[in-house]
Amino acid sequence: MNITYAMLLVLSSALAHSVWNLFMKKSVHKESFLWLIQTIASVLFMPAFLHDLFTIDWTFQRTGLVLTSFVFQSLYLLLLAKAYKAGDMSQVYPMMRGSAALLIPLLCLVIYGEEFTRFNWIGLGLIVVGLFALSGIFSNRITKQSVITTLLTGTIGISITGYTLTDKSILLFMSPAGLLQIYNLAGFIALGAPALHSKKIKQEWLLNRRLILIGSIIAPSSYLLFLLAMQFAPISHISPIREISIVFGTILASIVLKEKQGAGRIGYSAIILLGIILIGFF
Repeated sequence: MNITYAMLLVLSSALAHSVWNLFMKKSVHKESFLWLIQTIASVLFMPAFLHDLFTIDWTFQRTGLVLTSFVFQSLYLLLLAKAYKAGDMSQVYPMMRGSAALLIPLLCLVIYGEEFTRFNWIGLGLIVVGLFALSGIFSNRITKQSVITTLLTGTIGISITGYTLTDKSILLFMSPAGLLQIYNLAGFIALGAPALHSKKIKQEWLLNRRLILIGSIIAPSSYLLFLLAMQFAPISHISPIREISIVFGTILASIVLKEKQGAGRIGYSAIILLGIILIGFF
């Protein structure tokens, strides 16, 4: 029952994650759009954070974990905005999620002693290969722009890995809603300077306030659902499964953003789905 519950949470998280990334891709000024979302979310989740802040027995180690998560989350959000300026969603999204999908399970095996079956390893391999193939990294010729995009998305993948593994430890003493506020505050603080310096916050709000308001619910909820799933299943298993968001994202990018998708992308999505099945059901 716990595994089934975790699967439903992760799939819901994946769908929500692809939707709010689509919203951001449609925005005019990425940093301002993200900052507005994180500002509203920070207000919504502040009560849960304050409750944890004053009831938890804080130690040096626990404080260090929270600060580490904050740094990784800040780096992730700052680079995410830059990555979407550098490339299409259907390219950037699979590359950054693909690198995290590979790193998180491997490190979980070492750090937390989680185990993979033979089918799980095959599934992980299919997911990672499918994700990078979907991004077009294997077929595009190498250019300065493609190198920049690869470096950006790779660093984002490392950031995702860093805060995900750190947050698993934080969940031992902090509530999921309280922990989520670290993510919100990271965005509010890290994106504040570039957003305010751009002087495009008012413009972004006037043009996209509906997407911003919806995004302020969907964006934090996507990670909150994943944090809840962490409590019911090994992170090395549910983290790759969450990458079905790539399939959702590719479909949305095709329908909403009119990005061109061919038979190859559909085939790569099927490979990812097969990998998810091998991890989720074996």
